Amino acid sequence: MKNNLAPDSSLRIVSDAMPAAAMRCSRDLRFLWVNPQYARWIGMRADEIVGRHVLEVLGVEVMRQIQPLIDQVLQGETAHFERLAEFKGLGRRWISGVYAPTYGAAREPDGWVTTLVDIHERKLAEEALREADRRKDEFLAALAHELRNPLAPIRNAVAILGRKGSQDPEVAWSQGVIERQIDQLSRLIDDLVDIERISRGKFQLRKERVPLEVIVDMALDTSRPQINAAGHHLSVLLPSERVALEADPARLAQVLSTLLKNAAKHINGRGTISLGASVEGREVAISVEDNGIGFDPPAAAQLFKPGRGSFGAAPDPEGHLGVGLTLAQGIVELHRGRIQAYSAGPNKGSEFEVRLPLASPAGISGKPAAHASPTSGLKVMVADDNRDAADSLQRILAIFGHEVRAVYDGAAAVKLGDEFKPRVAILDIGMPGTNGYEVARALRRSLGERVTLVALTGWGQEADRRRATEAGFDHHLTKPVDPGALNNLLAAVASK
Repeated sequence: MKNNLAPDSSLRIVSDAMPAAAMRCSRDLRFLWVNPQYARWIGMRADEIVGRHVLEVLGVEVMRQIQPLIDQVLQGETAHFERLAEFKGLGRRWISGVYAPTYGAAREPDGWVTTLVDIHERKLAEEALREADRRKDEFLAALAHELRNPLAPIRNAVAILGRKGSQDPEVAWSQGVIERQIDQLSRLIDDLVDIERISRGKFQLRKERVPLEVIVDMALDTSRPQINAAGHHLSVLLPSERVALEADPARLAQVLSTLLKNAAKHINGRGTISLGASVEGREVAISVEDNGIGFDPPAAAQLFKPGRGSFGAAPDPEGHLGVGLTLAQGIVELHRGRIQAYSAGPNKGSEFEVRLPLASPAGISGKPAAHASPTSGLKVMVADDNRDAADSLQRILAIFGHEVRAVYDGAAAVKLGDEFKPRVAILDIGMPGTNGYEVARALRRSLGERVTLVALTGWGQEADRRRATEAGFDHHLTKPVDPGALNNLLAAVASK
């Protein structure tokens, strides 16, 4: 059949040279024209295709797949799609296509034009990236788990030393060093995981209406020891009016604490640090300034990139990875704010400014309630296959006044639960044999709501928290937990 509806000579040159496969069909589903690329994909000559019915050329299965697209285009709508398709002359490939209607004299669709592009390599690359991303998530989660596990008994052991109250100054100094390094490593692990959550859009904020001074007080509680230890002078100036934010107070306090600690770390000798805030329109601008080593102005944006190895004119003497500022930027942006860095140059100090939207006018909530104090000892069961972790936690909780039993596998935990009938069960998740989820379900069946179940684990991803909740846990804590904070939790349970 002669193709009277083929493109004119100039358009044919273009269509024959284009890398896409193209064809035109009539309303009665017959091929009117195909370019050489389409013919090659089909595995037939063009003159063998033109004039024949689509079903006859493409077959029943392909016709079933494309029928919705044909129905759409014959109603005058352009249809876009991507699918994995089998072509006789091309093989099984991912393609991207467009069905566009054509119009006759009656101004009704009289057929359509289809263009198809081979996107197989792009799809494979996307899948490879997704797989690499998944493996990266698994690696970070496993790394965090493996690092948190040995930190747990170390923190417990240091807490025991602190409760014993040794008067030896060398012991006290050593204890302080260990505590600070545990805190630093724990925070680094959390920061790495949090950065990954932010990059994947899985980081969740727990927002509430909170006064700015509450956030600042929380940040100062965390950073003041480091500032004082370095001998720096700190000044704080907040607005005279009440300033309220709709924010996650713990996370914003983490941002300000990071900025204050960075300032303390990057001042040679004793220096000055100032934290100030002012209301500008519907924003609050919070700044942290210092007279430290500063940095080259063009390097300001680079400071927020992960893995940044230097801050000022010289490399960071402590070799920090720079994840703190990366995380700070992510948290601020999740609050619909922005953070910027300024410096006049090396050895001329620096300023970091955080701008955040104000909360809408309403009543301001008060400060968070203080930590609960222990009211009475509880019967507590600890289960962890890491004996050092279980034994050290048993010892420190016993010092706090609780009756504690420890076991080292899931089966023993189920048995002890039936015999001991604990008020609180603190369970590791990754125990061999019967894991922590299975133990939690068993304890919930036998003890009901009388037992408070606490997951204490190195697995801290959001999916791990959801799975713990589904298994019946009341709380999910990541290792290494602060023994004092855990005791506060037990005190809250005892007061119910």
